[in-house]
Amino acid sequence: MLIARQKRKENIVEYILYMWQLEDLIRANQFDMERIRKNIVDKFDSKDGEREEIARWYENLVLMMERENIKEKGHLQINKNQVNDLYEFHLLVTKSGQLPQYDMLFRQAKPFIDEFSVKAGGAGENDIETSLNALYGVLLLKLKGEDVSPGTLASVKMFSQFLAHLAQYYKQYESGKLEL
Repeated sequence: MLIARQKRKENIVEYILYMWQLEDLIRANQFDMERIRKNIVDKFDSKDGEREEIARWYENLVLMMERENIKEKGHLQINKNQVNDLYEFHLLVTKSGQLPQYDMLFRQAKPFIDEFSVKAGGAGENDIETSLNALYGVLLLKLKGEDVSPGTLASVKMFSQFLAHLAQYYKQYESGKLEL
């Protein structure tokens, strides 16, 4: 909760990836709040009151995942909404023509996004979700200690660059420092 709050303020892309990771952590702990407390909540270096707040937050995530029937796979609607918001912002940025560096980075990444989408069987509703899925997939492979091909790493680096710029502009836009 504390980390998610901070990531949401600072970087929307990191926030989305973090929330996807939490969904998988909840699944790994089999939606069992005792396990989640022991394996996740108790690891936080925080006061007891904060720990209880964190535990309630995880309980709410568990309940939402159960209600939305995403116990096996998928993402919470609130996380899908964040991805959709980021995609809408991406469209706004590209249509505005005001951020040529972003446009250039996206154009460079686009063939690799399309290639990843084909290889992954349409892994995403749009270019932003596809890119996020690629980043998250590589993160999972690295966490498992599996090898990632140099070509995949190069593609993901391109995705990361344009998404980093998008996240930076999104933050500026949300705070009123960027008008499109």
